[in-house]
Amino acid sequence: MSKGQAGISDKIDHLFRYEYGKLVSVLTKTFGASNIELAEDVVQEAMLEALKQWEYKGIPQNPVGWIYKVAKYKAVNLVNREKYKREYSSVVAQYLQSEWTVEPALNHIFTEKEIEDDQLRMIFTCCHPSISTDSQIALTLKTLCGFSIPEISKAFLSTEESINKRLVRARKTIRDSNIAFEVPMGRELGQRMVSVMETIYLLFNEGYNASSGNSFIRFELCAEAIRLAEIISQNTNIVNKSKIHALLALMSLNASRFTSRADAFGNSVDLEHQDRSKWDKSLMHRGLVYLERSMPQREVSNYHILATISAHHCTAKDFKSTDWESILSLYDNLVKIDRSSIVLLNRAIVVSKVKGAGDALAELEAIQDKTVLLSYLPYYTAKAELHFLNDQAEVARNLLKKALDLPINENYRSLIINKLKTY
Repeated sequence: MSKGQAGISDKIDHLFRYEYGKLVSVLTKTFGASNIELAEDVVQEAMLEALKQWEYKGIPQNPVGWIYKVAKYKAVNLVNREKYKREYSSVVAQYLQSEWTVEPALNHIFTEKEIEDDQLRMIFTCCHPSISTDSQIALTLKTLCGFSIPEISKAFLSTEESINKRLVRARKTIRDSNIAFEVPMGRELGQRMVSVMETIYLLFNEGYNASSGNSFIRFELCAEAIRLAEIISQNTNIVNKSKIHALLALMSLNASRFTSRADAFGNSVDLEHQDRSKWDKSLMHRGLVYLERSMPQREVSNYHILATISAHHCTAKDFKSTDWESILSLYDNLVKIDRSSIVLLNRAIVVSKVKGAGDALAELEAIQDKTVLLSYLPYYTAKAELHFLNDQAEVARNLLKKALDLPINENYRSLIINKLKTY
């Protein structure tokens, strides 16, 4: 591939990542939610045509507009070609079948406001409660974020076949359940928001603590999670935004520390030894603003508490200045909402800062359900550190050896091996 072709390919990749979800969302409204895969096919064809044409004619002055135009008319041709073979559920499609109405219809559905609204509809469609959680995330990454099946399988340490099956199941559920391409109203909106925010937060966490590959962090996953949350927060039809603002605060504050979480060689750097001058002050400020916006409705969720904990870390002058007692108090409130084993593990780590390693180990032993923890890397590394601090180096080493048996990121594997040498 020549340098020019590589540049064009990079441009397509960039457009594919940032415009794919917008186009798929608009075309899903055109074809109906039961035809999401058809919308994806049209967008992929438009991208392939761009790659083919631009290699010979060069990149146009307005590449986004060019691709949108191609996608528009591919949609028109498809509707007209198949109008007697396929029954589209979308009212929009009817207007594309007439030469008198096609231009006004296209101009309307491709406005910036409609595109944003359609992305919101797509988020709620992907996160319908009748779709399994793992399929919700896969479908969101595929349709809204433009991730390929290999990328999704790599991000979640799964096979391409498994991810494809999840997507097939999700699309089938949408068809069989006749799920509408819309933002639900009333009580259903509140119920669906729970699934939407859980999906976005799971997406962010996978990026923040990458389970596969050679990096500790997958920035693109975190960025997509924040982008999707911002689409929801900016929509005027959603009145109660307390939780989504709290989630945005949490993700923004955590993301502000990205640049210091790994050293120049890609090795993990824990919070105590991070260079705080490298923290993104702008992103931190955004997080604190979102946290303030989440407060007026006096609603307290796990996102509010976790965001407040993150704010304590971000605003501490240095590690020694961290207000661990306040953080422990926040965890005490969190366990009233969420007594999951991972929350209890994180609380035990904070207990070690306030009361010492011995008390923290007692807290860990008191966790009744350790099923999830047995496959959770931080459980082994945190417990090993606590045993080491409690003068039980041999126990600590054995725990780290168990951690190496887990299917973990290669950088984490190197970190554990190096840690073994110091214990």
